[in-house]
Parts: sequence; structure tokens; C-alpha cells
Amino acid sequence: MSKKQLKDEFNIEKNLKGIKFLLGSGIAFSLMSVCVKAIGGRIPISELVFARATISIIITRFFLYKNKINPWGYQKRLLIIRGLLGTVALFCIFKALTILPIATATVIQYIYPTFTVICAYIFLREYILKRIVYSIIIGWIGIVLVSQPELNANNNIRETIIALIIAISGALMTSLAYICVRKLSSKEHPLVIIYYFPLVSIPISIPFIINDFVLPTGTDWLWIIGIGVFTQVGQLYITEGLTLLPAGQATSLNYSQVVFASIWGVLIFKEALTSSIYLGGFCVLISTIISISASKTSQPKI
Repeated sequence: MSKKQLKDEFNIEKNLKGIKFLLGSGIAFSLMSVCVKAIGGRIPISELVFARATISIIITRFFLYKNKINPWGYQKRLLIIRGLLGTVALFCIFKALTILPIATATVIQYIYPTFTVICAYIFLREYILKRIVYSIIIGWIGIVLVSQPELNANNNIRETIIALIIAISGALMTSLAYICVRKLSSKEHPLVIIYYFPLVSIPISIPFIINDFVLPTGTDWLWIIGIGVFTQVGQLYITEGLTLLPAGQATSLNYSQVVFASIWGVLIFKEALTSSIYLGGFCVLISTIISISASKTSQPKI
């Protein structure tokens, strides 16, 4: 076998491995959404965020200790800001999942790459290509389309609009958190960046829990554990997948979370999938791919 054939075989094996990891992350994150949706009406969001953060901090601290990595990092102020933005995003995402159908909330969350490109232009002075304008337009058309069934079916228009704003805010906070990660990644170990997320989430959640605590019972404990476990598995798999595949291909595969979430919504929660949701999801997918490709080919602004 020639060197070229060996190289091609290695690349194929590498790509297949990356695809498996990213599909696994999509399943894991979609199951996390199922857990939030299933328990969200009974347990306050702050408790879910606290539980998720507690499980995450235990697992991350273990790996930091095992690898003998200083957990406190070097850019503490930016690390705290990243943790704060991530925490706000998590509150918004969890809240949106308890109000909106899983498919709708997940599709709206995936508008974050467009926000990331815009925020990178504003805060990092990264060059923004003209095609990003098309990406933004297509993405927002997608949001309008996936929102239509909710607006048409819900008599309380104000409540629905607030839920949609919360979901969009979650996507925006996610993009800002990723901007911080981009700045931090040049000096900080990935585990340190992950560690500050729950480190900030826990103290923020505690005051809300004290004022509005509900003791989980029965299967509630399983849903809560599921939120933490599936999130950690999803993060692990997506990290592995992103190291094995090009960004554009990885992003497209990562969108599989929307597909899996839609399936769970139909099978478990009997949610209807309309042509408007299908079309809106496709628009957001196209917007995401354009945003990633534009970000990948951009150069710093002079």
C-alpha cells in the first residue's frame, strides 16, 4: 500500500471517528434538553443550573487535579466574565426549553454563530465579510419561521414573545461567552476555562435557590443527574470531534442536535413539527454554515 493510500485511509478513519463523536454530542445535548423539559415545570431553573454546575465542577476539578493543572488560571477577570456570560446563557436556554417546544428552542439557540461573528467584529475587530449580511438575514428569517407556530397557536402573544426573546438572549449570551473563550484560549488551558463556568454559576444560583427552593422527589433526581451527566458527555464528545474535523463540517454535524431534539419532542412530548419549523431550521442551518465559513476565512481588521 502506497503512502498516499495510507494517508487517505488514515484521514477517512479520522473523519469517521470525528463524525461519531459529533453525532454522539448531538444525542447527549438533545437528551440534556429532554431532561430540562421533563423537569422544568416542577423544579426552578436556578436549581437546575446549580445541579448542572455542581456535577460539572466535581468532574472538571478531578481532571485538573489528575493533570496537575493550576485551576485558577492567569486571566481571572476575563475568566469570571466568561463564567458569568455562560451562566446567564444557561438560565435563558433552560427557561426557553421549559416554555417552548424543544425543536423551536434548539433551533433559535443555533443562531449563536451569527451573533459570534458580529460580536467578534465589534470586540475583537475581526474583519467581517459581506456575505455575513446574507447570513444574518437568512438566520432571522429562520427564527421568524420557527416562531410562527407558537405565535399562531398561543392565545397569550405577550408570553410567547417573552419566551422567544429569552431564547434569543440565550443565543446572544452564548456567542459572547465564546468570544471570551477565543480570547482566553491563547493563554488558558481548556479545563481552566470550563472550570470557571460552574465556579461562577454556583454562587449566582444559591440566592435564587434560597428564595425559591423545591425539594426534588422521585424521578426528579434522575432528570437532574441526567442534565449534568449528558452535558458533560456532550462537551467531551464535541471537544474531541472538533479536533478531528474541519470547522465547517463539524458545525454542520453539530446541528444534528436539532434533529435529535425534534425527534424526542415528537416521541416523548407529542410536539408537532410543522413545515414552518422545518423551513426555519433549514434557514438557521444555512446561516450557521455561512457564519462559520466567513469566520474561518476572515482576517484581522487594520
